[in-house]
Amino acid sequence: MLTITESRKVDLQGIDPLALCRKYGTPLYVYDAGVIERQYRQLTGAFGGVKSLRINYACKALTNINILKVLQRLGSSVDCVSTQEVRLCLQMGFLPTQIGYTPSGVTWEEIEEAVGLGVKIHLDSLPLLEKFGAKFGAKYPVGLRLNPHVLAGGNLKISTGHAKSKFGISIELLDRVHQVIAETGVVIDGLHQHTGSEIKDAEVFLHVSEIMLQAAKGFPDLKYLDFGGGFKVPYKAGEKGTDMKRLGAKIAERFESFCAEYGRDLTLVWEPGKYLVSECGYFFATVNVVKRNPAITFAHLDTGLNHLIRPMFYDSWHEIENVSNPDGKKETYHVVGYICETDTFAENREIPEIREGDILCFRNAGAYGWMMSSNYNSRFRPAEVMIYEGQDYLIRRRETMEDILRNQVEVSI
Repeated sequence: MLTITESRKVDLQGIDPLALCRKYGTPLYVYDAGVIERQYRQLTGAFGGVKSLRINYACKALTNINILKVLQRLGSSVDCVSTQEVRLCLQMGFLPTQIGYTPSGVTWEEIEEAVGLGVKIHLDSLPLLEKFGAKFGAKYPVGLRLNPHVLAGGNLKISTGHAKSKFGISIELLDRVHQVIAETGVVIDGLHQHTGSEIKDAEVFLHVSEIMLQAAKGFPDLKYLDFGGGFKVPYKAGEKGTDMKRLGAKIAERFESFCAEYGRDLTLVWEPGKYLVSECGYFFATVNVVKRNPAITFAHLDTGLNHLIRPMFYDSWHEIENVSNPDGKKETYHVVGYICETDTFAENREIPEIREGDILCFRNAGAYGWMMSSNYNSRFRPAEVMIYEGQDYLIRRRETMEDILRNQVEVSI
């Protein structure tokens, strides 16, 4: 086996990642809180021209309670997609007024639960709006998630604002929405949309915002407009993300102009998830086997799609670095996992020579990495570590057999 030496390329506030892997084992998720702070400040700075701005962190990206604490201290509110997320955020000290709840296709009972918790609700279907209006009328102001019929995003699996998407109330059904308002007296105090993820072109956001602003003219009781999220973050070396400065300046100018036309100041809400936490995350794995076949060389890791499903699910790209041998001669590898399925992280990837026992690092692993992990093949989910002000903290223990068996009930048969 390879003896682990000091690494030189992955910078975690001066902490050596190989030391972290020795201390906590692999596979391992590591989050740099400093990157979250940087991203949050960049975002709020970009929209500094808006009089009333609110950031609702889309917490489904990463709900570890310590990540929530970091964002809470920065001044962020949250957006949740389940009442379980709502309860988690309430437990971490967020006020009901700081929590948006934007589910998709949930039961009426869950909507009633959210009402009981007192959070801001966004309804995404006409049947729920009709039911909500009939029961609550004007007693509980509610927001609507609209579908702007705009196709955008990194690929169809992460595009949520097109005409065939399951999300939101079609922009073409606004006449019926206004009928329900007239029939029930329900008060609509906010409009919401989310077009998709990995949107690089600022023009897409500007186009969708214009659709929302035109729709907003028909709702007299608005307090906020939520334009969602989906900002592009760079994944490959040299790749650029969304031009936030340009977007911020353009949106601020148009939004403030609309507020003047509307007759009062509204709050502009953004709902980023990946933008805030993607780049903070690093996923470390150990090489179990290097298998050289005539056609390709495989690097088999001590992890798989059970811990990082995004490459198989979304065809997502993650930069992969050999932190044990960063200056080795580059060779071409298929980087694969240990799950008994086709389980590929990268194909034909040039990486410095990989040896048995090397530690590889996947960048951009903060969003939807651990959150989408599973116990497939009865494997344990990894530990999580957070780097905060130069110190490393274990923020989730690695699972054990007790966790695998915890909720199983053995019966006498």
